[in-house]
Amino acid sequence: MSYFVHPNALCESADIGEGTRIWAFAHVLPGARIGRDCNICDGVFVEGDAVVGDRTTIKCGVQLWDGVRLGDDVFVGPNATFTNDPFPRSRQRPQKYAETVVENGASIGANATVLPGLRIGSGAMVGAGAVITRSVPANAIVVGNPARIVGYVTDAPAPSIDLDGGHVQTGGAARASVVDGVALHSLPRFADMRGALSVGEFDRDLPFVPQRHFLVFDVPSQETRGEHAHRLCHQFLICVHGSVRVLADDGRHREEFTLDSPDKGLHLPPMTWGTQYRYSRDAVLLVFASHPYDPDDYIRSYDAFTRLAKRDG
Repeated sequence: MSYFVHPNALCESADIGEGTRIWAFAHVLPGARIGRDCNICDGVFVEGDAVVGDRTTIKCGVQLWDGVRLGDDVFVGPNATFTNDPFPRSRQRPQKYAETVVENGASIGANATVLPGLRIGSGAMVGAGAVITRSVPANAIVVGNPARIVGYVTDAPAPSIDLDGGHVQTGGAARASVVDGVALHSLPRFADMRGALSVGEFDRDLPFVPQRHFLVFDVPSQETRGEHAHRLCHQFLICVHGSVRVLADDGRHREEFTLDSPDKGLHLPPMTWGTQYRYSRDAVLLVFASHPYDPDDYIRSYDAFTRLAKRDG
């Protein structure tokens, strides 16, 4: 046998990957599939229609019911709870249990509860005790009951750029990001006792000539926008009022930005996964786009985006 089962564990499935360890008082039913190099800790229960990927850790006191699908490199903390029936009744079973998916690299904190039929995106981080009532985007950090997005897993801290409001700022200054092609631009700003003005010239201050613009406003603060990439279209984001956080992702690196001034502009080139969240109540986001609207230019699946990014990279 190429995997380890503790003498006080009961493993009735033959579909267990090489190097996996199943510890005391765990019970794995027939039909369950567990991948390679997994760690199934004390007191875990796995039903027959549950699937666990490779290198996944399931801590003590977790039950994986029929329909639960865990990807590779997933962490499930102690006593986290999965559900698979939205309207449970004693001795009444649905024809098919809801499928709950936890994608590769996601982590679920201790005592979190995941309602049935939801998807936890790749790389997401679910805080301890959170109650997941809606699907979680890739790389999002969620906490609370009901859970809400409070941040994103990134490769660099959110930048802080101080602009001197009493002087003219030279146009065209930009700070490159760890994300390929993304840059935070400092736009020209003029301020005196009469007020402030920020200006930009498309040929000089923007990295492309826009063919379209749109405004995003009246967004509930807990909601996210974006969550897609473009194949050809460039975007330039300016929060002209209030504030919004933007996550940029090239499939290898991620960085978060705070847009909170009309003289900050963020350039998102093609093949950048962009997400906006934590809009202030008064936020107005202005977006310039290099191309007219084309639904075929959108990539709306993060998994599809990462596959394309790896291929192109």
